[in-house]
Amino acid sequence: MEQLFKIYRLTPEETLRIATLPNEPHNHEYEELIIAMEGELEHFIDFATNTYTAPFVSFITKGKVHRIRPAIKDGKCDMWVIRFKSEFIPETTFSLYSFYHDYATIPAQKGDCFNRLVNLCEMMNSEYTFGTPNLAIIKHLLSALFLMIENERKKADPVSDIQKTNSITFKNFLALLENNFRRPEGVEFYAEKLFMSARNLNLICQQIMQKSVSEIIETRKLIEAKNLLIYTDKTISEIGFELGYNEKAYFTRVFKKRTGQTPTEFKDEMLKLIS
Repeated sequence: MEQLFKIYRLTPEETLRIATLPNEPHNHEYEELIIAMEGELEHFIDFATNTYTAPFVSFITKGKVHRIRPAIKDGKCDMWVIRFKSEFIPETTFSLYSFYHDYATIPAQKGDCFNRLVNLCEMMNSEYTFGTPNLAIIKHLLSALFLMIENERKKADPVSDIQKTNSITFKNFLALLENNFRRPEGVEFYAEKLFMSARNLNLICQQIMQKSVSEIIETRKLIEAKNLLIYTDKTISEIGFELGYNEKAYFTRVFKKRTGQTPTEFKDEMLKLIS
């Protein structure tokens, strides 16, 4: 996906078309959110398969191996599918990883609360399909959508986040990271703050995200770097320095290694897409 953001509505016709296509477990380089009003979804994720009947909310984080198979139920299938790059809402994306890492789908109930989620999707789609969509408006609507989803999740299962020690540790690590990722701190800094060994923190991160602590720190830095490249006029040197890279050349080298583009190439490409 080249765009920062994409939204579309899954209809019965599209569902039947998808059923004819090859559909093997895979991962992707974007985040995906599904708001299902009607129909069913068979979801393979974390090496288990479950079937969910609408209404429900499903969020698949970037890099998760999964497979979804939408299906018609009672002659209906109606779902909003939203895809976005991590850098589109960087201040929200990492908190989503901690909320959804051990379950991807949240059953919902029809009513005013769920209807508000659908209304926000409709507003985003209206802006997205406008002649010249305003991505700033879509960004705020998407952030509001996730806030509402999280509020409903807490009501439905208020103790789920405190049942597993690893989940608590991972959430605390991400909270620390959000406050410190601009600093040149490594694994030992975060492990010390969490009163544990670097080895154990790495094991937890590998279990949940299939990444080391260092990789997660670097990922967060690069998400913010992309955000700053797109939405500010700061130079590459200024952005690199702000994120703890003292040399422009080293920042550029890390950026290209992880993204396949230099910061300048990435910025030029994104600005063309936005404009």
